[in-house]
Amino acid sequence: MITVTGVTLRYGKRALFEDVNIKFTPGNCYGLIGANGAGKSTFLKILSGEMEPNKGEVSITPGERMAVLKQNHFEYDEVDVLKTVMMGHARLFQIMEEKDALYAKPDFSEEDGMRAAELEGEFQELDGWQAESDAAELLIGLGITKDLHDVKMKELDGNQKVRVLLAQALFGNPNILLLDEPTNHLNIESISWLENFLAKYEGTVIVVSHDRHFLNQVCTHIADIDFSKIQMYVGNYDFWYESSQLALKLQREANKKVEEKRKELETFIQRFSANASKSKQATSRKKLLEKLTLDDIKPSTRKYPFIKFTPEREAGKQLLQVDRISKSIDGQLILNNISFTVNKGDKIALVGPNGIAKSTLFQVLTGELEADAGEYSWGVTTTQAYFPKDNSAYFDTDINLVDWLRQYSKDQDESYIRGFLGRMLFSGEEALKKASVLSGGEKVRCMLSKMMMSGANVLILDEPTNHLDLESITALNNGLMDFDGTMLFVSHDHQFVQTVANRIIEITPNGLIDKVITYDEYLENDEIKKQRDLLYA
Repeated sequence: MITVTGVTLRYGKRALFEDVNIKFTPGNCYGLIGANGAGKSTFLKILSGEMEPNKGEVSITPGERMAVLKQNHFEYDEVDVLKTVMMGHARLFQIMEEKDALYAKPDFSEEDGMRAAELEGEFQELDGWQAESDAAELLIGLGITKDLHDVKMKELDGNQKVRVLLAQALFGNPNILLLDEPTNHLNIESISWLENFLAKYEGTVIVVSHDRHFLNQVCTHIADIDFSKIQMYVGNYDFWYESSQLALKLQREANKKVEEKRKELETFIQRFSANASKSKQATSRKKLLEKLTLDDIKPSTRKYPFIKFTPEREAGKQLLQVDRISKSIDGQLILNNISFTVNKGDKIALVGPNGIAKSTLFQVLTGELEADAGEYSWGVTTTQAYFPKDNSAYFDTDINLVDWLRQYSKDQDESYIRGFLGRMLFSGEEALKKASVLSGGEKVRCMLSKMMMSGANVLILDEPTNHLDLESITALNNGLMDFDGTMLFVSHDHQFVQTVANRIIEITPNGLIDKVITYDEYLENDEIKKQRDLLYA
């Protein structure tokens, strides 16, 4: 168990945390959420001892071992992959090193023998004989094949290093796990493996993630950083979000009878309890939900941008015809004879491991790149708005945000433009920021304002959730679910794809898989799995 008592952290006059008191207990998984800059990663550093607060203390139950997902991808470059994982259990690894040094001594003494016996006893208590196979099993589960286990870390690419460092954190069954964005760079199979691992995990997990599907699958509680405090809520992310919205509604309806409010709460809890999966977390969560009272749910003070895409005119039936498009970049074939038709109302998610292929296709369809072969034609009734993965060229200017957005507006009136910016949380002085100094998330919100202003009936979005906080992702997700038009998009956010897409197209090295189906159905369909295996062989 971790107990946080009176923790305060200040930077000058700004208090990141003020007198935080909270407990994290075994058997639970806590999702640590908060707006960008709220201090999520900093709080994990305080918990791990990497950073000292100005006041207060963090205490851990004696004898419990904590493991942290490391963010320094170069720290172990000269170490073998398997060894890097085993270093996650510091005491076990120390024993292994000392044992090896003793047995390698040419003048092995009686005293050395006694010390070696002590070490062998502790080694056995810590399941040392199982260490290598356990480490190998973790690596394989996370997609690091056996042929890479004995190579140096520096020989792996960035995505593979992240997986090894995650295996290191999980190794040796620590009592407490601190995970900062553990799903970054993991494929669908590895994320699913991690979800199953955490479902069986007996210890305490505290996780920071922008992956709502992951938070929903693994979390029993949400710890919300807001106004320098941390408020604990029972349930997963969706439950936290919807209960905070329900609380806001009930707060506004102050005169509503208490009995009516209670019935509304009971109906709400029953709906979430019925959706619980059979995992340990879900069972625990269901029991906790059933104990909730009206006083336990509180409205969130978090601000959500208002995102709504309204087409200026309705599109015809056939929107886009793509015919045998091919494209090579630097001598490498990226798109090979791609053909498909987009129909009215399609919300197409492009999926698959090759991000370059998906981005290249969008660049061709929007006229940024020219295809080497083939052609495409947009329907005459269509208007398109494009969200590129790299938006930096749009912000290479020192003009303020009002003038920046005015470039894309038919109505040049400042109050109209400020209205759009206000919806995206740029109000007052924020609207006069220079475009060149915006953060990644602020740039995304500006690009979305530009798209909303366009009135387009076809949206093309390449990784729109990158750099956004959970509030903005939720608002964008809801806005696109409500969009009465056609979309082509790429996203690694599972929940985003599942709730928005009604058609999945996967670009493989040997052709397309094109199904009118939801994302979860696509992932679970055995025939599609066989088809994928053949096309990637």
